[in-house]
Amino acid sequence: MRVIDQRPLERETQWMQANREELVERIERTMRQDGSVQPLPGLHLYRHSIPLEPVYSLVEPSVCVVAQGSKEFLLGESYRYDPFHYLLVTVNLPYVGQVLEASKERPFLSLRLNLAPALVGEILVETGHVSPRTHAEVRAITVSPVDGSLLDAMVRVARLLDEPSEARLLLPLVTREIIYRLLKGEQGDRLRHLALLGGYTPSIARAVERLRQDFDQPLRIERLAHELGISVSGLQHHFKAVTALSPVQFQKRLRLLEARRLMLGEDLDAASAAYRVGYHDASHFNREYKSLFGVPPMRDVQRLREAALAQASQ
Repeated sequence: MRVIDQRPLERETQWMQANREELVERIERTMRQDGSVQPLPGLHLYRHSIPLEPVYSLVEPSVCVVAQGSKEFLLGESYRYDPFHYLLVTVNLPYVGQVLEASKERPFLSLRLNLAPALVGEILVETGHVSPRTHAEVRAITVSPVDGSLLDAMVRVARLLDEPSEARLLLPLVTREIIYRLLKGEQGDRLRHLALLGGYTPSIARAVERLRQDFDQPLRIERLAHELGISVSGLQHHFKAVTALSPVQFQKRLRLLEARRLMLGEDLDAASAAYRVGYHDASHFNREYKSLFGVPPMRDVQRLREAALAQASQ
């Protein structure tokens, strides 16, 4: 009868649990209040003491690790991540996020590290893993189990919060290690597809960037497809395969997110915000805003301000 030694597995389980506990401690020590901060370049920390309503925002290429609690990322379908699963995003995306598990006793705590595509490409060349193993269409977002090596590297990132003088030198080194471990993991092909030149991925990346820069301009899909050197149907199909949104839906979400920011941050009225983001029909803007956020523009802004005041007074 074959006897399997369970001790290495038990040691790794204990090691990972100790790392999760350290991650919780270090984020809590850095963030005493709810919200988000960027204590180091490219590193974002989040803390929430209550489950949140869906939040609409933009996210850059990044890896997100949860220390405590859980969150859901909505983009065409649902992606839930927690202390045992990381979220990988490989294209700038407008998304809907919602904190699911959080309390005052056990707040939701997470950190997100930006992944520069140029750095990913550089590491690909250095390691010799330039070509993806598959050429299938790849969605620009996924959730995967956190392994011990990735978690350990993220903990070392968190330790730099207490050593800002060392972070300037060490954070880029640990970031390179994290990218290397992601490339070696089960989502390596996903990262390769969106960092390499070949196939449709570069065209879609350029289309995403064009829409982000010119979101307030009329979308002429035929001209965009021509500039990218692909057919209109090819652009529509592959754009949605990567982002889970059509180009029109993607642009609409960018416009509405920016309008919301303008009303909240610059105190614009709905009509002025609508015009700034490319709408020339206020009633059309109001309908699309309500369709995305659930309520008309000014009511939504009032609700957000009241929620912020209530949170600040806790």
